[in-house]
Amino acid sequence: MTPEMSTRLGLDGKIVLLTGGAGIYGRGLSHDLAAAGAITIVASRNLKACESVAEAIRAKGLQAEALSYDQAAPTSIERLRDDVLAKWGRLDGLVNNTVSRPMLGPDGSIAGWEESMKTNATGVFVMHRIFGGMMRERGGGSIVNISSIQGVVGPTLSLYAGTDMKGPPPDYFFHKAGLINLTRYFAAHLGPSGVRVNALVPGGFQAGEPEQFVHNYSEQTFLRRLAKDDDLGGAVIFLLSDASRYITGSQLPVDGGYTSH
Repeated sequence: MTPEMSTRLGLDGKIVLLTGGAGIYGRGLSHDLAAAGAITIVASRNLKACESVAEAIRAKGLQAEALSYDQAAPTSIERLRDDVLAKWGRLDGLVNNTVSRPMLGPDGSIAGWEESMKTNATGVFVMHRIFGGMMRERGGGSIVNISSIQGVVGPTLSLYAGTDMKGPPPDYFFHKAGLINLTRYFAAHLGPSGVRVNALVPGGFQAGEPEQFVHNYSEQTFLRRLAKDDDLGGAVIFLLSDASRYITGSQLPVDGGYTSH
């Protein structure tokens, strides 16, 4: 690989904010972003958990900081922006990974649905408006939205056969699908200012599920397995890097072939 291509594929010196940075996807993504050279800002409501992730990254000689915010509160998002500007003066990349899961199934309460939308719909919109606005003023940047296969296909209920799992609730399908079209919307609005917006569409993730579910799900993928915690980082790094500088408004499946049936 030439030095020029190596630079385009890396994130050296870029300031990248990863929300939900201590969660199931976030832990692996945090380490991968830092390993690619980014100054990684690990953010969520749980500052202690984010500090733990950031400390583990710094122990490797890489750069990471932890910040707290509540995506359900627009004023908290504004404070997060102010904290980022005060410490780094800019933002090069944003990975919208925060998700709230208050509903347990289709019979969940309407209050649970409404609570979900505060974070997963209104909150993620505010993230685009505030941090996308920062990037627009600066004349460049990249936003990567973590959607899901459940934003592009309906539920396959047979995956849960033989388990006590109930499957993902309806709010998750609703907001993950909406996130994909919100990606296109902001790609159109921010593109003229040099800001790119893309969506990642991950599949099932190995996180202690029952053996029967792992078997059922694996049978539905071309690669015959769920994702591991180091399977998403490469795609996110690519979309944040200059190697994808002519890609915006896209949705990139990282699902082992699940949605290609």
